[in-house]
Amino acid sequence: PSATRGFGAFPVNAQAVQMARLGASMRVVTRELDHGQLPLIQRLPKNPLTFIRYGDGLVGWGEAKRLSASGADRFETLSHAWTTLVLECEIEDPMQLPGTGLVAFGSIAFADSSSAQSVLIVPKVLIGSRDGRHWITTIDGAELPITDGAKTSEGASVDGEAATSPQLKSGHQSRNGFKESVEKALQKIANGTVEKVVLARDLAAEVPVDFDLRPTLARLAERYSSCWVYSVDGMFGASPELLVRVSHGQVSARVLAGTAGRGTDPAVDHAIGQALAGSHKNLAEHTFAVDSMVKSLAPFCDHVDADSAPFAMPLPNVWHLASDVHGVLRNDASVLDLAAAIHPTAAVAGTPRLEALALIGELEPFDRGRYAGPVGWIGADGDGEWAIALRGAQLTDATVRAFAGCGIVAESEPESEASETELKFKPIVDALG
Repeated sequence: PSATRGFGAFPVNAQAVQMARLGASMRVVTRELDHGQLPLIQRLPKNPLTFIRYGDGLVGWGEAKRLSASGADRFETLSHAWTTLVLECEIEDPMQLPGTGLVAFGSIAFADSSSAQSVLIVPKVLIGSRDGRHWITTIDGAELPITDGAKTSEGASVDGEAATSPQLKSGHQSRNGFKESVEKALQKIANGTVEKVVLARDLAAEVPVDFDLRPTLARLAERYSSCWVYSVDGMFGASPELLVRVSHGQVSARVLAGTAGRGTDPAVDHAIGQALAGSHKNLAEHTFAVDSMVKSLAPFCDHVDADSAPFAMPLPNVWHLASDVHGVLRNDASVLDLAAAIHPTAAVAGTPRLEALALIGELEPFDRGRYAGPVGWIGADGDGEWAIALRGAQLTDATVRAFAGCGIVAESEPESEASETELKFKPIVDALG
């Protein structure tokens, strides 16, 4: 690259790049694949790195490099480490597409105080597809594992039933405990401490230590194809919300806030969507989230535009109010820099941000870990795509923990909010079998 982007970004001339490459720590080679390769979802390894939507995206095998950080400066630490790693690599990328060349998958902890590590992971082998083109990227000559039709390299069918179906039960926050937290949040809203706060609850189950995520991810990709199906270091799910995308100077994001369950009858379902679009409570919640996004992006962009009014977006299990936001990048900020500025949005934290975060710490009896944090990928040029880790769960050793949350505003009702969490748990509960 002729320049790098990130915290403390600086231009790098060709001589400096050549000097860095003399001591290159990794050789990265991308080459185009012929058409007719297996779909990405059928190439999943047992412990996958995955970021897929509508069948396109990225799948990674193995781990060539891991960068990790924690605490309030985790974004900055990872960004500096990524910039350094890019300079140390010899990159051969004739395709020059989003997702080709050196790529790291990332998953970032939600809170500054979280005990969960934030990571960027460079896979040994990566397969990608975009707009009908397919490619493979290898690190230091690593080889692609052999796949067999609908089976992965380890021989397990990705669309078969899981050997064990986890029985998810209340975790650190029960349904009744969640309702009590909502009541307390409404008191804080009434006295003016916050305008909106997002509260979550969790479900947990024991699983075998060698639990295979492939059937789960395959179901998510099939049933929620419009979502970003992700899997990074045990954090997996199907997120409907794009945190931020940077591609050739263009910035985009999708804001979701406001939810209603789907109806079984088409006419009733349509009426539900229309009612959501006109709901004062949900429109107020959505406005907080859009304003938060626009204000966070403004310092990095020449201009930022948001939809004049949200639209009702259907998913298999819920309706969401959604707005798309677009901007033109002003400087050399990377997608990770923008994610740092945007996170946490009002859609996953609340308004005002600091007061909402403090209230979350007071009312949620657990560490969110990477739930509701950024998850996605970054390339050598600083471009990339990050969703919010929603409709997801964390697999750690012999435990899987699923999370779901709701935005609490003045018109919220505890029982309705608890029911909304049940709707949001459904993608993971069903996909786990």
